[in-house]
Amino acid sequence: MDRTDFIKKAGCGMIGLTAAPFLVNSAIAQEQDQPKKRRRFKIEIEIYEAREDTWCHKKGDKFEYPADFGKICPWLRTSLNDFLRLLENDVTLTWKYEGTPYEKLINQDGITTEYVRCPDPTSNLVAKITRTEITS
Repeated sequence: MDRTDFIKKAGCGMIGLTAAPFLVNSAIAQEQDQPKKRRRFKIEIEIYEAREDTWCHKKGDKFEYPADFGKICPWLRTSLNDFLRLLENDVTLTWKYEGTPYEKLINQDGITTEYVRCPDPTSNLVAKITRTEITS
C-alpha cells in the first residue's frame, strides 16, 4: 500500500483531512505524467463577527494576505495560519457548515470561503477568509 492509499483509507486524523486532497491531486498529476499548473489566488481576511467592545478588531475590518498579516492580533493569526497555508496551496476543506451563518462557498466562480474563530474566549471573534482564483 502506498502512502496516498494509506492516507485515504486510514484517515490519519487531521493529516488525512488536510494532506489527502493535496497528495491525491499530486499523485494523479504524476500518474498522468503531466505537470500540474500552479493556480494563483488572492486571499482576503474579513472580521465577520466581533464583540462591540473587543480590544483588537472590529466587525468589518479587512486585511490582504500576506501583506497585512502582521496587523492581525497574534491569537487570531495563530488560528488563521494553517487555514491560510492550505488555501494558498490550492487545498479546499470540504465541510460546508450548511444551515449555519458560516455556510461556505466552495469554488463557486473561483471563490472559496472559510471561517475561523479566535481562541480568545472573551472575543467572540470570527474571521472570514475569501480565496479568489486569479485567472489572468
